[in-house]
Amino acid sequence: MTRFIFRLPDIGEGISEAEIVGWHVAVGDRIEEDQELADMMTDKATVAMESPVAGTVIELAGEPGDMVPIGSALVVIEVEGEDAAEPAAQEQIEAETPGVGEVDETVPEEASARTSDSVHSEPVKGLPSSSANVRGAEQGFDKLSPNGGVDHAAPSILASPAVRARAKELGIDLAQVKAAQGRIRHADLDAFLLYGAGEGYRPAVSGRARPDETVKVIGMRRRIAENMSASKRHIPHFTYVEEIDVTALEAMRADLNAHRGDKPRLTLLPLLIVGLCKALPEFSMMNARYDDEAGVVTRYGAVHLGMATQTDAGLMVPVIRDAQARNIWQLAAEITRLADAARSGEATSEELSGSTITVTSLGPLGGIMTTPVINRPEVAIIGPNRIVERPVFRGKEVVAAKLMNLSISCDHRVVDGWDAARFVQALKLLLETPVLLFAD
Repeated sequence: MTRFIFRLPDIGEGISEAEIVGWHVAVGDRIEEDQELADMMTDKATVAMESPVAGTVIELAGEPGDMVPIGSALVVIEVEGEDAAEPAAQEQIEAETPGVGEVDETVPEEASARTSDSVHSEPVKGLPSSSANVRGAEQGFDKLSPNGGVDHAAPSILASPAVRARAKELGIDLAQVKAAQGRIRHADLDAFLLYGAGEGYRPAVSGRARPDETVKVIGMRRRIAENMSASKRHIPHFTYVEEIDVTALEAMRADLNAHRGDKPRLTLLPLLIVGLCKALPEFSMMNARYDDEAGVVTRYGAVHLGMATQTDAGLMVPVIRDAQARNIWQLAAEITRLADAARSGEATSEELSGSTITVTSLGPLGGIMTTPVINRPEVAIIGPNRIVERPVFRGKEVVAAKLMNLSISCDHRVVDGWDAARFVQALKLLLETPVLLFAD
């Protein structure tokens, strides 16, 4: 038997370390060549590490959330045969790596497995168990004894199916409800809720305490936490909000969708991006990145637009390259492609970096307004909010209009409030007169 030390390779992104997001193997597992060992996260992406050999896992470098330097031991594998891992070279590696070469040769048959879960939870000790009445309610209210246990000798309780269903939903033991007229009615349940909720009554699920959870902040969630903290710590934010009448824009979008043929369906986002790209040349301080260490602001000629996207792993920002050079249909297709890649975990590091300005939207959950956090080192982020229909004055007439608040947060070290307001007003003009979006 020979120990093979699998070291974390240089992933090629100029990084010095990577974070363990999750293990696919445990100590004592028998693995095959090319089997996935662990998911490791760099600054931008998660990479699966595969074993170059077959054998038995005898040591792992750490737990999810731990950082592993490039070139250090990640997994120690026991392989069969003296020539399996070049023993001489392997002995030298073990000598240079404290602790790694000192693994006990006898691995227990049932070795303890390190979990690959990123969330660890334990039930809180001492919590009361569900009451006997609730347990009994799940088995049938007409056979409950007053103490909450099931009593098959108890006489049937007179109640309609609707009353029984409501009592079950509320977690009420019908045996404890007094029937005013011999048969339990909804009024009797109401009276019990108001006046008779004693020890036998327990509310439905909403009243039961759940076990506490301890959640380890690792992987993408930790990256998000670090980036957001750095953004708020270093950037003096200010937010400006303006109301925009998108009635005409929505009507044009509906017409475009009705005649789109095999083109992708348009949402508001491609039209908003076209407006941004037309307004930004006059406000180049918005399409910029600030290197606060060097004291340099770079104003970009091209619009590489970040698109905040919610995924199961957390918020990611894929980038639409050269958005100013794409038409609305190309933008719609690219938005869908990048969002799908981000949500499936297939987005590359290049697709997740290099943005010059970001748009963030909660879609139908957009709310009245938002105060978005800047995607550092950018200097501005734009957030369209939910469209609502409200009455507005058109001259002396009151008509229905579709209105949307548009929020923008800026870095006050680089962008003045006057400039941000002028930029939003220019964008407002384009969106409220949508024919200008397609005018040269």
